[in-house]
Amino acid sequence: MSPTYAVVGGGILGLAVAARLQEVDPDAVVTVLEKEDALATHQTGRNSGVVHAGLYYTPGSLKARLCRRGVGMLREFCQEHGVAYDEIGKVLVALDETERGRLSAIEERARENGVPGVRRLSAAELREIEPHVTGVAGLHSPATAIADFPGVTRALARQVEARGGSVRCGVEVTGIRPDGNGVRLHASTRDGGTLDERVDKVVLCAGLHSDHLAEQAGDEPDPRIVPFRGEYYLLRPEKRSLVNGLVYPVPDPRYPFLGVHLTPRVDGEVMVGPNAVLALAREGYGWGTVSLRDLRETTRSRGFRKSARQHWRTGVLEMAGSLSKRRFVAAARRYVPELRVEDVVPGPSGIRAQALDRDGSLVDDFRISFRGPVVALRNAPSPAATSSLAIAEHLVDAVLGRTGERSQP
Repeated sequence: MSPTYAVVGGGILGLAVAARLQEVDPDAVVTVLEKEDALATHQTGRNSGVVHAGLYYTPGSLKARLCRRGVGMLREFCQEHGVAYDEIGKVLVALDETERGRLSAIEERARENGVPGVRRLSAAELREIEPHVTGVAGLHSPATAIADFPGVTRALARQVEARGGSVRCGVEVTGIRPDGNGVRLHASTRDGGTLDERVDKVVLCAGLHSDHLAEQAGDEPDPRIVPFRGEYYLLRPEKRSLVNGLVYPVPDPRYPFLGVHLTPRVDGEVMVGPNAVLALAREGYGWGTVSLRDLRETTRSRGFRKSARQHWRTGVLEMAGSLSKRRFVAAARRYVPELRVEDVVPGPSGIRAQALDRDGSLVDDFRISFRGPVVALRNAPSPAATSSLAIAEHLVDAVLGRTGERSQP
């Protein structure tokens, strides 16, 4: 009999895994289950669309290796399937001498990771690339790109279905339990129906709900997912020329998130943001969406309490930026002094599914766990979309036993 696989999650990672399973095992019967009525509804469809080149990531880490491989795979996929992909380049802008010093370490890390074309910029050279941006120095990554990640997801779904697979939206998995050598899945459907199916193996690419589903499958409760909302403003059309490419701050190792930056998108919009505020629900894209259950789970988490004690000052500042448009724009004006409050309009928001360990540390690298026939992607922050095809390659190797069933760091 043909092996049967269920992939839970209809974002770019879930569809990439499904397509890879079919590619490696053409006899496989593959089904993708997505609880929403459409694909790419959450993290895939609500990020900034940046294709990261691999500047920041620890050499040798899964992030570094899969990002660098994933960039090439993604670029080729977009070309083959007519999905928007544009190498517009990125500059990291140092505002003072302390940040100038950090550029050296980032440049060295980028070279170790094999990022092409990276070079240091003087203040004058920075202005040549970005005439409206001010800084004492910069680092230029010409290979950093933007892409249509929802478009990639839809193209992958068409590929899966063309090969005989099934992509089912409106099906929410509510139970996972062992069944002999396989797995039995229980689910509810949007029309009030239920689903009870047995498959040989399950791959969980469930993003914001990855910890819950993994725990149902017998995995450990930690790392727990803590939802951080990232809010954006959009430049008015007549102000989009303030930037030519991606304008990013120099990361501060003391803080867990990058900070406000400016990001052109493939649809022509230019995003300003994001901030990072604790969401009041796992799918809380605005202040008006509150889940007492989600909040209780987050605040009772040992890891969250430890992290909050360490980073509460950053949290207060991020909250202030969320509640004040003027403060939000002021953060971006440090890089683009011409920017004014009236130059931006409210934009979209997204949720980052950030995994926290029990010791309060943010899980930085991709993390994958294995429990018999269930493989769970427990942490997949940026650059997961960039790395999606390479992550799928890595996961499928593990699912089929090519690399052995072992937890990855």
